[in-house]
Amino acid sequence: MSGQYQFDPPQGSLRASVGRGAAAIAASQAVMVATQMGSVIILSRLLAPEEFGLVAMCAPVLALIGMLQDFGLVQATVQKPNLRHDEVNFLFWVNVALSVALALLLLLISPLVALFYQEPRIGPLIAAMAVIVAANGLGAQHAALLNRRMEYGRIAIIGVVGAVAGLATATVWALVQPTYWALFGGQLAGTLLPAGLMWIASRWRPGMPRGAEGGRALIGFGAGITGFNFANFFARNLDNVLIGRVWGGAQLGLYDRAYKLLLMPLNQVANPLSKVMIPALSRMLDEPGRYRSAYLRVLTLSLLLVLPGVAAATALAGLLIPFALGEQWAGSAPIFMALGFAGLLQPLNNPAGWLFISQGRSTEFMYWGFATAAFAVVAFVLGLPYGALGVAVAYAISEYLKTPVLWLYIGRRGAVRAGDVARTCAPLVVAAHAALGLVWLARPWLSEGRVEALLQGAALAYIATILLIAPFPTGREVLREAWLLIRGGLIRLRGLTIRRATSG
Repeated sequence: MSGQYQFDPPQGSLRASVGRGAAAIAASQAVMVATQMGSVIILSRLLAPEEFGLVAMCAPVLALIGMLQDFGLVQATVQKPNLRHDEVNFLFWVNVALSVALALLLLLISPLVALFYQEPRIGPLIAAMAVIVAANGLGAQHAALLNRRMEYGRIAIIGVVGAVAGLATATVWALVQPTYWALFGGQLAGTLLPAGLMWIASRWRPGMPRGAEGGRALIGFGAGITGFNFANFFARNLDNVLIGRVWGGAQLGLYDRAYKLLLMPLNQVANPLSKVMIPALSRMLDEPGRYRSAYLRVLTLSLLLVLPGVAAATALAGLLIPFALGEQWAGSAPIFMALGFAGLLQPLNNPAGWLFISQGRSTEFMYWGFATAAFAVVAFVLGLPYGALGVAVAYAISEYLKTPVLWLYIGRRGAVRAGDVARTCAPLVVAAHAALGLVWLARPWLSEGRVEALLQGAALAYIATILLIAPFPTGREVLREAWLLIRGGLIRLRGLTIRRATSG
């Protein structure tokens, strides 16, 4: 069966696959974001800040292990033209070998991590995470094949099942034993179940371990991705390490909850979209105009979707945090507000990775990762003396400083130039900032009830953003695209309702 396996989607199905993929991703992400938010809200009420702080101390170590484990081989599987079974088989066994080795390494270093944090409870928790590392390696290539074949419906279902299973496990565990082990149990369930489902859904089975012609080139491509991920590891996790080491678990718990409540939902939009866009863009390299149009269309639509929500949440952080997490988390509100400004730029900057990877520019991607790490290290060191809030403010400032550098760097080559991004996206980004200020000024006139005030703030942010971008040609174009998508979805929903009623 593996020898007859078709590694690419059917010919002529690219546009339809992208459309169906976007719909499937949108539906699944609505559930995933709700699950993520539910996880933050429910578990924050069942567990103390210190329990989250302990797990957050482990996060940098796990992120580093996960980055080394992947080694860019998943992206190599997705991006490479004319992929063969022997190449996938080679990459599968490389993933498995790396996963086993890193799981053993995690066991060995767990006492050292506990010693670093001066927290004995960290050692057993880190050692237990080795199971999660091993499980990730077993399902990586199967997930990559589903992504390459653009089987987004299956990917969406598996993602939702894993997220719901993880939340359910953590919640039940926390009710029985309200400790950090409940968070570990949720992560374990959210890893093991999707890995097994990926094997079933992909239908590809590995052969015996052996090399492959062109294997060195695949490893080289993956090395560039790994270089970026290694540098990005510091940019994403050094804040947790420094806050945990200098200020302790309580401050880190406040920072971690604010970060997850705001920036993690943004990743729930960007990361799945990358599964649609990277394979699609990789097959448009010979059509620069189509490539540029597809990239900018998806980027602007995603900005219209998320930026007004980020603006409203940032402006109303003082209401949102106690409502969502409970009054005991009120100290997270200023941190959340500071991170919110970074959240206004990350949906613009994160998709730049689609360009690097789809164009095969993994070495340049690695260099940009080093630059990102440099921005982050300087920001965290400068902000650390002022606690978790100081780190959040410095992180937001660094995001503004690196944004023009990123687009000038990536726009030197390829179909998408810095001017293209500035012309199409600047109205949306500026409008979102203006909407944030407007909602913040309108706070005294919002309803006294928290739910009503939050809904009013969100509505005001979206209306203000739409009105502010409408005078610009690119703004009108993204509004037209959004309306066509909404109308198409409503028509399909109406047709489905009619068919169900007729069949019933």
